Amino acid sequence: MSFIRSTLPKLTLVLLVFLSACSRSMELTPAAMPTLIPPSPTATASATPVPSTLWIGEAVPDALREEAQASGLPLAFYADTAVLRLDVAGVPAVVNWTYALVAPFPTIPVGISGEDLRDAWEGNAPEPWSGSPLWMAESTQQALTALWGEAGSGAVRTADSDQLLETVWNEKRGWAIIPFESIQVDWKVLTIDGQSPLHNDFDAESYPLIVPFALICDEPCPIPLPELTVTNRDPEKLTTLLMTGVTALVRATAYKMEVEGINYPAQDIGDWLRDADIAHISNEIPFDPNCPPPNPNKKDLQFCSDPKYIELLEYVGADVIELTGNHFQDRGSAATLFTLELYNERGWPYYGGGADLADAQKPITMEHNGNKLAFIGCNPVGPDFAWARDDGWPGAAPCDFDYMTAQISQLREDGYLPIATFQYYEYYSAEPRPWQVRDFQTMADAGAVVVSGSQAHFAQAKALYNGAFIDYGIGNLFFDQMDIPVVGTRREFLDRHVFYNGRYLGVELLTAMLEDYARPRPMTPVERNDFLTFIFNESGWGEMVPTLTPTPTRTPYPPTKTPVP
Repeated sequence: MSFIRSTLPKLTLVLLVFLSACSRSMELTPAAMPTLIPPSPTATASATPVPSTLWIGEAVPDALREEAQASGLPLAFYADTAVLRLDVAGVPAVVNWTYALVAPFPTIPVGISGEDLRDAWEGNAPEPWSGSPLWMAESTQQALTALWGEAGSGAVRTADSDQLLETVWNEKRGWAIIPFESIQVDWKVLTIDGQSPLHNDFDAESYPLIVPFALICDEPCPIPLPELTVTNRDPEKLTTLLMTGVTALVRATAYKMEVEGINYPAQDIGDWLRDADIAHISNEIPFDPNCPPPNPNKKDLQFCSDPKYIELLEYVGADVIELTGNHFQDRGSAATLFTLELYNERGWPYYGGGADLADAQKPITMEHNGNKLAFIGCNPVGPDFAWARDDGWPGAAPCDFDYMTAQISQLREDGYLPIATFQYYEYYSAEPRPWQVRDFQTMADAGAVVVSGSQAHFAQAKALYNGAFIDYGIGNLFFDQMDIPVVGTRREFLDRHVFYNGRYLGVELLTAMLEDYARPRPMTPVERNDFLTFIFNESGWGEMVPTLTPTPTRTPYPPTKTPVP
């Protein structure tokens, strides 16, 4: 995939002529009135408008309001005294503002139908939000009222924009509608009829939460129209990154690739990786031309992969390779350097491992749609022979926390959004250990927006910390652990992170179940509900939001607290 910079230029709004315009009055607080021209005491609806004044309707969202105010036009108290009026448009408009249906991050349902959303607006919310109002800012309520009519009694409640997150999180079944630019990591964005503004395949034509706005001026308009951003969701400013866990094309997984075909492991989830703008693969195993045929019953833990298996990584659209794994040096330096050559030939940047210590420790940077991302990683576990050295010994990057935090801080100052990953100590249970919490939070405190544990064979808890998302263990991707050595290793996360206009918006947790020792598939709704309920409990969130489907009477993967050596 290519990484390009692009921006959407601001376009001058076309002049819209209305036979009649909205005359709804509004009171502006002092903070919202950079320049106010009071109406004449004798002003009436037929009075001559005060020249060069702008009235902004109550439905206009904060970001658009601030941009209009920045135009320098003095603001009018009333619509009928203004030359220009900015408000919800009754005809096709050149400003289309996207909103999102959101809930607290530890929410299990994926989304609802457009019909259910309208029912909720009218006061008949579906489960699990039955009886819970839709929260939103006052301007959002005004905008949706202009489109849908008045909400049902008790269906909607409003709060200041800066209080919505805390308000909704404090409710057991809270949800809200917010402008797209207000999305942050603490929110889970719910789909509507399968559509999400966080997705690359977002179809604005079929999405119900887009509100048209327009500048209205009676002809002949005596002043030039100010330039306003035409949308708050420009696909040319969006970047999706898919982060994955352990890839180890060995033992039974490799055997299945020989029997079923090299691309067999990606049969069911390949589109998840290919659809991302940037696909991350943590490949722990070196490619070796002298690698013996795969043995599904192999007992020792010295691993290698046949070089032809790199076709699988090509097939899923790999863009960046993590090399923090313990097994990167299993076949010696020649195989390690051969593996690096394969990556270089394909133009795949790698990090967390390399030809020597400097190569292994260096962060890598890339830019896509104007979003500047950086990756850095390390391995605190060893063993010693697996670590790269400054004498030319290749391997994984040992953890130097002073170096990593300094690099992350500098990258953040340079405008990058850092992603820090660990090949951490392996635990076959979900709860993070105190030292694990300390090390992961250290990366977030330095400025990392995403901190991930790539080591986990057993998926671990998640956390929201200091504006960052922490995944203590993603789980396997392509590895043959079919509930071995403990029940639960079949369950996997693939974390889809979203960046927009130089800002981290948050993550969507994709969930998969390993089949046939090689092939992850999307979880069924019951499997996903069970998995997320377990993980959110282990993360300290408890049962924040009930599930849409009944809780299974059978738990197929009982949690275990017993670490396996």
